[in-house]
Amino acid sequence: MRPSDNKILFAGPVGAGKTTAIASLSDVPPVTTDATASDMTLDRKGHTTVALDYGVLMLDEDTKVHLYGTPGQERFDFMWDILSQGGIGLILLLDNTRPHPIRDLQFFLKAFDKLLQDAPLVVGITKTDLATTPTTAHYADILETLGLRPPIFEVDARNREDIKTLVCALLYSIDPGLEG
Repeated sequence: MRPSDNKILFAGPVGAGKTTAIASLSDVPPVTTDATASDMTLDRKGHTTVALDYGVLMLDEDTKVHLYGTPGQERFDFMWDILSQGGIGLILLLDNTRPHPIRDLQFFLKAFDKLLQDAPLVVGITKTDLATTPTTAHYADILETLGLRPPIFEVDARNREDIKTLVCALLYSIDPGLEG
């Protein structure tokens, strides 16, 4: 952790809860770049992020964490590289109701492989109340075959405490000596 400013990325497919997660955790009103959906995204929701979401979490007087949400659509992948610069970690949100959430996992791990070479990963699975499979154990098995053992949590992106758990797990991955 840097003493003043830190940057965490939230990534994942459309509808996984990135915008909602940042809004639920940010200590300032979040900045969003939602636009009316005009492609297959319209089947899942009416608006989608086209550039980024942004919020700030104040850890103490001197330390803040900048929260950046990436667009979920592959056509905006140029933003993924831009937003990854200077990131200290990645929170990958996966929507368990999507047709192929394991493929989503594999796709986003590959898309953010450059960041993940130097930064930790935490995985949050959303909408498990609507689709109970795959389970967190299944995700863990897939990740382990890829040589990864990140913390994995079932979360509700609307719940500040759930999202705070993701951020804390990421920060503890960076510095296990951090105080709660």
